[in-house]
Amino acid sequence: MHIYNHELILQFQFSWLVNTMSTLPAIDKLPSLDTEARAQVLDLLFEPCRQLHTLSVEVLQQEHFESYDALITYVGRQLEALRRSDLESDGQWINDILVAHPRLGEKKVDSEQSRAEQAQLNQGGSEEVEKLAQLNKAYEEKYPGLRYV
Repeated sequence: MHIYNHELILQFQFSWLVNTMSTLPAIDKLPSLDTEARAQVLDLLFEPCRQLHTLSVEVLQQEHFESYDALITYVGRQLEALRRSDLESDGQWINDILVAHPRLGEKKVDSEQSRAEQAQLNQGGSEEVEKLAQLNKAYEEKYPGLRYV
């Protein structure tokens, strides 16, 4: 299993939180949302990912969070628990969640946050695009099944 830093896992999402606050429901409304709407909240905060939905969508109904920061921290703890697990299946689960994030410089992305992130990355010239492709390839060769994010 690969080792992930808790802060890195939280960065999987956090840089976009400020930009998405206008599209997120009020935090106190989460428990009253249906399953699909709670999954969409996770998609806005993180990346669209079936495994993350399975892990966390019910938490949004069962727990009451004071803020989105608290929710993100809670999900980060869930991910950290998976990372610390000795079970191979938990390691695969966390890997699947992390690879939901698109490769840096990738053109096709699913989430609004990733589109904004990729747009900033893709402002560079062809040399930067080529360098990102090389970094992606080198990382994925060294860590099969993972993405350089």
